Amino acid sequence: MISEVFITCAVTGGGPVRQPNVPVTPEQIAESAIEATRAGAAAVHIHVRDPKTQRGSRDPALYRDVVERIRRSDVNPVINLTVGMGGDLVLGGPDTPLPPDPSTDVVGALERLVHVEELRPEICTLDCGSMNFGAREYVMINTYPTLRKMAARVKELGVRPELEVFDTGHLMLAHDLIKEGLIDDPPLIQLCMGIPYGAPNDLTTLTAMVNRLPPRAVCSTFSIGPMQLPYAALAPLIGANVRVGLEDNLYLSRGRLATNAELVQRAVEILERMGVRVMSPDEVRQKLKLNVHS
Repeated sequence: MISEVFITCAVTGGGPVRQPNVPVTPEQIAESAIEATRAGAAAVHIHVRDPKTQRGSRDPALYRDVVERIRRSDVNPVINLTVGMGGDLVLGGPDTPLPPDPSTDVVGALERLVHVEELRPEICTLDCGSMNFGAREYVMINTYPTLRKMAARVKELGVRPELEVFDTGHLMLAHDLIKEGLIDDPPLIQLCMGIPYGAPNDLTTLTAMVNRLPPRAVCSTFSIGPMQLPYAALAPLIGANVRVGLEDNLYLSRGRLATNAELVQRAVEILERMGVRVMSPDEVRQKLKLNVHS
């Protein structure tokens, strides 16, 4: 067990908007991130959405609007931007997989980093592998050559990658990126549990993945849906930090829709009742040796 952890709030995600508290516009996303920080989050993980369609977007202007609003506020969270968009392959169906569905969004490695190059967040995510993402025709595409190129560019920019691990093979890929010298110490690993068809969120699987973490890794973990808040209690017991937020879970309790701030506050309550201290943004910057960009 560890005695202090940091909380990351995953503010909105890129999936369908399934409840009214999920922020959509840049103003809503920024304000929700600010409120989550005031509630105790040290880091905010940001996707953006097209305000007209409400669907996930890669538009750098939307990221700029969100990030500038957060940076102008009276809080100073660690900003963590996704680079997962641009690796979304949606096949045409079992009988005619090609051509792909028009909703497919697959672009080159460097194009996925345009907003990171412009805004220089302290952290950005790298999804460490490909997988079937639920029982649909959607495949999350992240080949090793693409990830190698993205990791090298992120390192040049002085941004710390958070290596998103959805299954055991992804953890092997993370090890290889580290061996190639593409990831600075300490490696930051996020164990993403319970997502069909990735690693299930049972304790045996989680423990096995923790036992395979790279040396000196700083780990966080979360599970989607109703297991999100139980994972806030579980995380420090296995040496991990905490992630909550509306990207992964919509409810504070059965039938009670949540806000991001409420999910963070509930995680803070759980941790403090366990005797675990919640870290501040500046403490996280020091722990992870982050480069602070203006």
